[in-house]
Amino acid sequence: MIKILKYGEVTPDEVFARVEPTVNVEDIVTDIISDVRKNGDAALYKYCEKFDGARLSSLIVSEEEIAEAVASVEPEFLEILRKAAANIRKFHEKQTRNSFIINDENGVVMGQKVIPVDRAGLYVPGGTAAYPSTVLMDSIPAKIAGVKEVVITTPPGKNGKVNPVILAAAHVAGVDKIVKVGGAQAVAALAYGTESVPKVDKIVGPGNAFVAEAKRQVYGIVSIDMIAGPSEILIVADGASDPRHLASDLLSQAEHDKLASAVLVTDSMTLAEAVSRELEVQIPLLERCEIARESIDRNGKIIVAEDLMSAINIANEIAPEHLELCVDNPFDYLDSIRHAGSIFMGRNCPEALGDYFAGPNHTLPTSGTAKFSSPLSVDDFVKKTQYTYFTKGALERVARDVEYFAKKEGLTAHAKSAVIRIED
Repeated sequence: MIKILKYGEVTPDEVFARVEPTVNVEDIVTDIISDVRKNGDAALYKYCEKFDGARLSSLIVSEEEIAEAVASVEPEFLEILRKAAANIRKFHEKQTRNSFIINDENGVVMGQKVIPVDRAGLYVPGGTAAYPSTVLMDSIPAKIAGVKEVVITTPPGKNGKVNPVILAAAHVAGVDKIVKVGGAQAVAALAYGTESVPKVDKIVGPGNAFVAEAKRQVYGIVSIDMIAGPSEILIVADGASDPRHLASDLLSQAEHDKLASAVLVTDSMTLAEAVSRELEVQIPLLERCEIARESIDRNGKIIVAEDLMSAINIANEIAPEHLELCVDNPFDYLDSIRHAGSIFMGRNCPEALGDYFAGPNHTLPTSGTAKFSSPLSVDDFVKKTQYTYFTKGALERVARDVEYFAKKEGLTAHAKSAVIRIED
């Protein structure tokens, strides 16, 4: 049963505290990465058989497999994928940045170029669930950014095939290549390249502890979006909220993973107790009730605060991945919320809207990192390059200033490089 605590009985650091796996993930991942670097495709085939139970003849999904998958998916779901893709595209197109040039001083030109990375790798989880939503959320911003080649890695089933809904989403999003590899070995393949898997410039997307650790270890060889932890939701709700809705929203994250965290912060003990009872009604009805049960029992919490602003202050301290603001006038409180990956406003905006359909990205900072990082966006797939141009006359006006500054740092070669041109 979920724990009910009064504010002060648990510190912010403990709110999303989880029972973590005891396996030595770091050493296992180090060995896998080393194996993939040394043995390439042979290592990937080996791990597909070992971890996924699949004996593959090719690591790359063929055009025929994609066509077969798209044909097997219900037309209704394909239409929903297209609607969701349109919403995601509309939102992320607003994020595009332009290059700029400054030319308002005589003889001086400065500017910045915004350039997409050449190739992006997107990790799409498999295992206990399929995530076509992640395909859309990660690939559409990359395409909007202008990435030339978007490569997906995702684990195959025991039949050697990728889940058809993943392939359908990749088709809708315009993904260029799909690789049948999951886990740390997929991250290693994207980072270093193999005979079949091209080396990428950036790896994005969520995954389990092994995927997260692999991203951590290859950072610097490639760029990554973030080190994502298990899913988390924090709901700020007043006493007028419907306990059935809140219980359902908490379970929408609890069913992801036994390590997921679902937290309610409210100003009403009556509501807290009602939500606790409602959770016990709803959990047995879920298809993934075993996962949700363990998540709620181990990591779920209801915190009773003195008032609504205190609840919001608690949320800011925790900086959750998903924050639901279940009140009548949510925009009155929006400016008070400083730290959250994504905010869901009002009583009619369940977090699931953001997971699938609304448009804002669902690849979000976790574990309190929303205090200093952002959701996945078009910015993740571009880099900026600066440029500077001075005429001789423009240099003459500032060379002595540069010389003086450089000498203050004890760098006389710097100083000379500025003045030697004007002394000529």
